[in-house]
Amino acid sequence: MPEKLDLERALVVGVASSALFDLEASDAVFREEGEERYRAYQREHLDDALEPGVAFPFIRRLLALNDLSEEERLVEVVILSRNDPETGLRVMRSVQRHGLDITRAIFMQGQSPYRFMEPLRMSLFLSANEADVREAISMGFAAGRVVGPGIDDDGGTDLRIAFDFDGVLATDSAEQFYQKGSLEEYQRNETDLADEALPEGPMADFLGKINRIQAIEDARSASNPGGYQRRVRVAVVTARSAPAHERAINSIHQWGLRVNDAFFLGGIDKGPILAVLEPHIFFDDQRRNIDTTSHLAPSVHIPFGKLNGA
Repeated sequence: MPEKLDLERALVVGVASSALFDLEASDAVFREEGEERYRAYQREHLDDALEPGVAFPFIRRLLALNDLSEEERLVEVVILSRNDPETGLRVMRSVQRHGLDITRAIFMQGQSPYRFMEPLRMSLFLSANEADVREAISMGFAAGRVVGPGIDDDGGTDLRIAFDFDGVLATDSAEQFYQKGSLEEYQRNETDLADEALPEGPMADFLGKINRIQAIEDARSASNPGGYQRRVRVAVVTARSAPAHERAINSIHQWGLRVNDAFFLGGIDKGPILAVLEPHIFFDDQRRNIDTTSHLAPSVHIPFGKLNGA
């Protein structure tokens, strides 16, 4: 793997141990028996690898994209943990046991580590701790809470990512307009503003870094027509429908970004669509949507915008 890391160019993701691994047993010890027993429990189980959590397949596949470049690291994942360094040893040993290419970590006993997103130029922070995620969002960082059980990883290297649009790739300004009036007024407004790009939302920078990796795949495909199998695919799965779909498409284009697929569902349940699409991660700003998708695909709630009290 290439060792050169340029934080400005690379896709840097922070992941809490609670998002990467299944910590249900460890957390139960902490809640029921306190911190000292929790520390002892982690020491006793130091060589017992933690089982994969919700974000594990996504993180593993993301890191695998580093083999697309021999000159620089395209992706860097950093562990951001509320554990102290001693109890964090089990997390890092689990990383090693699972063969994850993660060497950097920040351990802050009992404190949220999201504050280090800015100096590390992180495009995303994933955690199961809702308070940490909400505070990171309130400070302008892209952060999401993983929801639901872990899903089996088949060991492949392809990566499918699905985003909601409003409140995720774009701000929630159009959603706010919809909440104040009728569907007819909303559709008319979006038609009138079809050529006016919405402001970028919390996940736009992340998509931009993914698009940079896709550009490398474009070059490989162009040099080997028909012989290169693309690994990264991006979809938008949104409650928008015609005619409001035009503003979404035009916004993504005007931001200089792109997606491979778009599903304009007009408010129908996203779950059955995701069951067929099978993304390795799905980002949505509305918890009610996540509740219907998290048992079908690894899902992340982005608590951004007024509907989330942000």
